Amino acid sequence: MTKGLMLPPGAGRQITGGGLQATLKVPGGAGALTSTFEVVIPAGYDVGAHVHTVGEELFYVVEGEVDLLAFEPLSRATPDWHEWESARGQRYLHGGRGALLFVPAGTPHAFSNPTDRPAILLFQSAPAGHEDYFEELAALLRATHGPPDQAAITEIRTRHDIHQITPFYDGSSRRSNGKPL
Repeated sequence: MTKGLMLPPGAGRQITGGGLQATLKVPGGAGALTSTFEVVIPAGYDVGAHVHTVGEELFYVVEGEVDLLAFEPLSRATPDWHEWESARGQRYLHGGRGALLFVPAGTPHAFSNPTDRPAILLFQSAPAGHEDYFEELAALLRATHGPPDQAAITEIRTRHDIHQITPFYDGSSRRSNGKPL
């Protein structure tokens, strides 16, 4: 991309499957240092805690409410990242419009939507190219009937420098307390 880009509302390439609903606003390549998306996070969706060895990410809540986390926990063995705590006593943030999550390379992070309504996030990923991961994940979720296959998700994520720590949930299953199963 050697020139600027202007898009009207709703424009961009749709990447959808299962609970994944992303609109690619700025693709990687041709000069773009980041990939930029508008992402709808459905009720019950939990990306699961994970880490990137190279990439960094930024999430900004445009609409709705989400749980956000970006720190190294005292123990990664706790299976629900909502229970994690950092050495400084940090816990996850429940944030609404205007909340921001910045994730440097090597930092465990997660987000989920524990509410009954969708949330919308602006998401940037560097280096550019995260759309390739989204395309693979969407294809898997479209082909899945019922809860997604965690092993298949882990395989896709590993190829894209996403090292899963806690499980991914697409929002199709929820606990009685509203958190994903």
